[in-house]
Amino acid sequence: MANIKYIIIGVFFLLNLSFNASAQDTVSNDPETIQNTIDYRITQAQYDLDNNNYYPAKKKLEEALKLAEELDNKKNIGLIYSKIGKLEYIIDEYDEALKTLTKAVEVQRFAKDNINIAETYKTLGNVYMALKEYDQALTYYTASLSLFEQEELSEFEAEVLLKQGEAYIETKQYRKARERLNKSLALTQRYDLKKIKSSALINQAKVYYYLNENEEALKLGNQGIQIAETNNFIDVLSQGYFILGELNEKIGNFQLSSQYLKKHIILSKSLTALKHKNLSPEKRAKFILDNQTEFQKEKEADLEKLKVDKSLNKLATILSIALITILSLLTLSLYKNNNIRLKTNNMLHKKNAELILAKEKAELASKTKANFLSTVTHELRTPLYAVTGLTNMLLDENPKPSQIQHLKSLKFSGDYLLTFINDILQINKIEANKVDIEYEVFDLRKKISDVISALKNSAIDNGVEIHFEYDTNIPLHFKADQIKLSQILINLIGNSIKFTKDGDIWVRVIKINEEGDIFNLKFEVEDNGIGITPEKQKHMFESFSQGSIQINRKYGGTGLGLSIVKGLIDILKGKIYLKSELNKGTTFFFEIPLKHTTEEVPTEQNKNYFKDVTEKELSNIKVLVVEDNKINQMITNKILTKMKLNCDIVDNGEEAVDMVKNNHYDVVLMDIHMPGISGIEATKIIRTFDRELNIFALTAVTIEDKMQEFEEAGFDDIISKPFKQEEFEKKLFNAVIGNKDA
Repeated sequence: MANIKYIIIGVFFLLNLSFNASAQDTVSNDPETIQNTIDYRITQAQYDLDNNNYYPAKKKLEEALKLAEELDNKKNIGLIYSKIGKLEYIIDEYDEALKTLTKAVEVQRFAKDNINIAETYKTLGNVYMALKEYDQALTYYTASLSLFEQEELSEFEAEVLLKQGEAYIETKQYRKARERLNKSLALTQRYDLKKIKSSALINQAKVYYYLNENEEALKLGNQGIQIAETNNFIDVLSQGYFILGELNEKIGNFQLSSQYLKKHIILSKSLTALKHKNLSPEKRAKFILDNQTEFQKEKEADLEKLKVDKSLNKLATILSIALITILSLLTLSLYKNNNIRLKTNNMLHKKNAELILAKEKAELASKTKANFLSTVTHELRTPLYAVTGLTNMLLDENPKPSQIQHLKSLKFSGDYLLTFINDILQINKIEANKVDIEYEVFDLRKKISDVISALKNSAIDNGVEIHFEYDTNIPLHFKADQIKLSQILINLIGNSIKFTKDGDIWVRVIKINEEGDIFNLKFEVEDNGIGITPEKQKHMFESFSQGSIQINRKYGGTGLGLSIVKGLIDILKGKIYLKSELNKGTTFFFEIPLKHTTEEVPTEQNKNYFKDVTEKELSNIKVLVVEDNKINQMITNKILTKMKLNCDIVDNGEEAVDMVKNNHYDVVLMDIHMPGISGIEATKIIRTFDRELNIFALTAVTIEDKMQEFEEAGFDDIISKPFKQEEFEKKLFNAVIGNKDA
C-alpha cells in the first residue's frame, strides 16, 4: 500500500509539471485568438462539406467544438452541434444526427439563439423526412417557420415552406402542398433564391401531376428544369428529370419520357457514386492513416525533446505505467456506471426534445387562437352593423307603440353581443401584450364621478344607491391612462350593481403613500350583495369564470369582466384582491401608482356638427360608399341621407377606382374585404393619382392588427363597424367642413 501511495504522489507530481508546462503554452491563446481559430475551423469545415469531403469536415468541427467548450461559448457550441448534426444527416447517420441535433437545440435555447434553433429544427425535419416519419417532420418544419417569422427573416422561410410542401406531397395532402409551395415561390421571387425556386417549381409540377392537371405540371416542370440547368443545380435536375419523365409517359410522349428518365438515371448514379466515393471504407482508412502518421510524427518530436533529460524520461515511463494501471482499474470499475449514465442521458435528451417541441406547439396554438378570434370577430361585426343600424333607423321612424319594446329589446341584444365581442378582443390583446398605455391629463375625482353617473340608471333599476368617498389628501389632476382606469371602474362597479338588489355600493379612493410626484392609491368598490363563496374567489380573475351556472342564467354576463380588470391592472403595474362573504357582500380592492401633474385638464369643445351647416354647403358635399354587402349599403345610405349628404354606392374596388377618376368626391368610405381587389389595394391605386381625397376605412376587421397596413395604404382615418353615429358624424364633419374652417 505504501508503494502505491508513493506512486500516486509521484504521478501527481508529474501531472503538476505537465500542467504547468501546458499552462505556459496556452497563455498566449487569449479568448480572441481562440475565437478566431473557431471561426476559421468552421469555415474550413464548410468548405470541405461543400466539396463532399465529409470526414475532414467532421474533424474540423470537432476541433472547433473543443475550443468553443474551452471558452464556454454557448452560441458557438450550439452552432457547431447543429452543423455536425447536419453533416451526420448528409452521410445518412440518422440516429447520430438526431442525438447531436437534440444537443444543439438544448444549448441554443439556453443561449436564446432563435435564428440557429430555427435552422436546427429545419435539419431535424429533414432527418425525419429521410426516416419517412412525415408527421414528425412537419412538426419541426412548423416550429422552424414560426421562429423565422418571429425573427422576421422572410428569406429563410422559403426553404422551410418548400420542405413543408414536399412533406405534404408524401402524405398525399396535395392542396396543402400547393399552398406551401406557392408561398415559397413568392419568397424566392422576392429574394432571388434560384435553387429553391427551381426545386419549388419542380415539386409544384409534381403536385399538379398528382392532381391530373398535366398541362400546368409540364409548364412548371420545364420552368424549374430551365433554372436548374442554367445554374447547374445537379441534385434538383435529377429530381426534375424524373418528374418530367413520368409526366411525359403519362400523356403519351414516350420518346421524351425516355430521354428524361435516362438523364435522371445518369445524374442519380453520378451523385450516388460521388457520395459513396467520399464515404468509402478506403477513404475513411486513408483519412485515419493520415491522421495516425501525423500523430506519430508529433510523438517522435516529443521523444527527441525528452532525450534532453534521460533520467526524467525514465521516471516518467515508470510513472506512466503506474498511472495506466491505476486508470485501467478505475475504468473497469466505472464501466458499468458509465453505460447506465449514457442510457439515462439519451433518455433525458429525448424527453427534453419532446418538451421543447411541446412548448413550440403551445406557442403555435396560441398564435392560431389569436388569428381565429380576429377572423371570428370580423365575421360577427359585419352582420351586427346591419342589426344595430336597422334597429336605430326603425326607432327613429316613429314605430307603433306596440313595436317600441320589441325594437328596444333587439337593440339591447345587439349592444350586448357587441360588448361580448369587444371583451373577447380585449382579452386577446392583453394576452398578446398588444395593449399600450396612453397618458392624458385628467381630473381623477371628476372621472370617477362620470363613471358613477353613467351607471346611475342601472343602479336605480336594481334599487341600488352608490356612495362616493374621495380622500382629501389626494390631488385632483393626474397624468395616466384614464380610459383603462375607466374600464376597470366600470367593470367593478357594474359587477357590484348586477349582484346587488335594493342595497348600497361604496366607491372609495384612499392614499397609501407618495414618492415625489407618484401617488400610490387604493381604490375600493364595496357592496352588500350576494357575495362569493371561498372556492369561487380563487378563480374570479380567470377568463369565462362565473359563480355558477345558476348565477350565469339569473344575472347574465360573459365571465370576462374581471379577467379584463386583472389584465389592465397588471399593465398599469398595480395589484387587485378581494374579500367577500356569502349573502353579506363583496369588496374589491386595487392599488395602482398615478403620476400627479400641475398641468390643466384640456377642455372639450362640443360641436353640433351638421346642424349649423347650410343646405347649400351640404348639397356640394359628395360621398362615395364602397361596400359589397347590400344590407350595409342600404344602412349607410340611410344614415348619410338623414345627414342630408349625397352619396354614390359601388360594390367593388375596381369600380371605386374608376368612379374616383371620373368624378369629384369629398370622402370615400371604403370597405376592406370585397370581391376582386380589396379596399386596401383600391386605396393604394387611388393614392397614385389623388393624394388629397379623404379616404376612410369603413371596416369590421380588428383595427389594431391592421393599423400599420392601413397607414401604408394611405387611409386618412378608420371607422370600425358597427360604429356610434355621433362618432361617425364627427369624423365626416371634420373631414368635409372642419378642414375648410381651418
